[in-house]
Amino acid sequence: MNVHEHREPILDPASFLRRVHPFDLLSDEYLRATAGRIQITYVEKGTQILLAAGEPSLFLHVIRKGTVRLERPGEPVLHLEEGETFGYPSLLSGSVTSDAIADEDVLLYSLPGDIFRQLLREDTGFATFFSTALAHRLARARQTDLPQAVDFHMPVEALISHDPVIVPADVTVREAAEKMRSEGVSSCLVEATPRGILTDRDLRNRVLAEGRGPETPVREVATFPLFSVSPDSPVYDTWIAMLERGIKHVAIEREGKIVGVVTATDLMRHHTHGPLLAFKRIGRMVDRGALCGYAEDLTRLVDVLLTSGLEATRIARLVSRLNDALVRRILDWALGDLGTPPQPYAWVVFGSEGRLEQTLLTDQDNALVWEQENADHRHYFEKLAARVIEDLLAAGFPECPGGFMATRWHGPLEEWKERFSNWISSPVPEALLKASIFFDLRVVAGSLDLEPVFEIIGTAGTHAPFLAHMAQSALEFRPPLTLLRRLKEEGGEIDLKRGGLMPIVGLARAYGLAAGSRTTRTVSRLEAAAGAGLIGREEAETLSEGYRFLMQLRLREQLRSSRNGKSPDHGIPVSSLSASDRHHLKDVFVAVRQAQAAAAWFFHTGELG
Repeated sequence: MNVHEHREPILDPASFLRRVHPFDLLSDEYLRATAGRIQITYVEKGTQILLAAGEPSLFLHVIRKGTVRLERPGEPVLHLEEGETFGYPSLLSGSVTSDAIADEDVLLYSLPGDIFRQLLREDTGFATFFSTALAHRLARARQTDLPQAVDFHMPVEALISHDPVIVPADVTVREAAEKMRSEGVSSCLVEATPRGILTDRDLRNRVLAEGRGPETPVREVATFPLFSVSPDSPVYDTWIAMLERGIKHVAIEREGKIVGVVTATDLMRHHTHGPLLAFKRIGRMVDRGALCGYAEDLTRLVDVLLTSGLEATRIARLVSRLNDALVRRILDWALGDLGTPPQPYAWVVFGSEGRLEQTLLTDQDNALVWEQENADHRHYFEKLAARVIEDLLAAGFPECPGGFMATRWHGPLEEWKERFSNWISSPVPEALLKASIFFDLRVVAGSLDLEPVFEIIGTAGTHAPFLAHMAQSALEFRPPLTLLRRLKEEGGEIDLKRGGLMPIVGLARAYGLAAGSRTTRTVSRLEAAAGAGLIGREEAETLSEGYRFLMQLRLREQLRSSRNGKSPDHGIPVSSLSASDRHHLKDVFVAVRQAQAAAAWFFHTGELG
């Protein structure tokens, strides 16, 4: 091996290793001691550093400059770049499984094997990197990248400030109200089977507004059953529960006993920029004039949540629910202008909104369904769609370039049933590629029951040609890697959406439909597919963690662009990536390519012609 000791002035190894995972997990003392044992070597281009089935490596090599390619007979070539390591499989197993060749002049930081093994014994975090699967490494990298959470993950029990107030179900609302006033609370629990809750809002809406008298029994106006969470549930989960159920009180239950009640006010007091406050602001919008600042407010909220340590897919779920609330507010205004709908309808969303994976505002993907065909009623709903789309534009939601909006995609239920039936039974490749997002269908508002449509979608798993076309649409987007598996950039950037997020979303959609799952969320679809035995658990976990990693990386970059006055998109400059980011990004892209190859075989996409 043509190797030379490097004697030129160079960056202190400790400073470099501090930026390289997993060395960044070491304490300062361990890092300095480790750097002191590093051997710095220069390897000329074309030199074979390790030989498959040859002598075991004596070092853990860290690439300081240049690239090294790993070759294994019959398998693709893998390129390693600055900050990546090699040689450790040999140190762990005693055998070399791949050739390692300097693809260009390379500068190596080489750590002796005895020091490497000592670190494995003495530092759990360091050892975990070399012993765990890719999914766990991505999860660890994602969590390391996040700042320490302020208190989004704190147990909700910490917010309890008062013992629960409990009344029998047969007391009058007057007695319950007097009890609530004397205790200074906005709700009381109702002892019944099942248990219930009486709130200030119930007294207002179900007693006063309905003209009921003070002698009305509590059981007639309370809410049943009582919704509760465990004391150790994170504050985040409580947020989600309140947003999704439209409630303002959550009971805290320990071993069958209610130990307290947490209100929306309690949560807002501890999170002055939280989603519950944003939700409340939406409810207080008096007219369309309040829409123009929605996008900016949402961006500030997302920034606070990410900076405070909340993971990107959880932020996306909260944002999607806030957008749902905004759509319902806009629909209220439109119905106020146009009058009562002539028949039941459903406002539905697709794409990232349909998957509850919206972060910053992106293109609209929505549609309108009403119960049955009627020419006069069609005219009403066309005006309704136009009003809502106009207001969403004012709020900052751009038009969909493909036209997937309710102003174009609307019609009676039978029309939608026929549309989905045709997509599934007689798939047309070009049409299905465009329509794949429709299978992320989710109802946001309206009273029309879309169960007939969901039943049709549920039959997709029995139509192999449809699933093959759906899988093929997920193969149209290829991770940006060269033939030698190096990151491939365009204009100095990598498109995280087309290169990673869309392929994972598409694969999850195909597998989820094949499994007969009704969920639209990407990670949940992968879990359903693994549960049905369609993909392995490890593959599902790897794709799920890869998806979370890419979501977080993209959101971090979008917020940075927004702070700099630029319109956020899906690209990330390669220059902004740390060595660890590049390493993990390449791992994700390689995993996606492998998953695409497996999906092509599983769904028989090669037979589509």
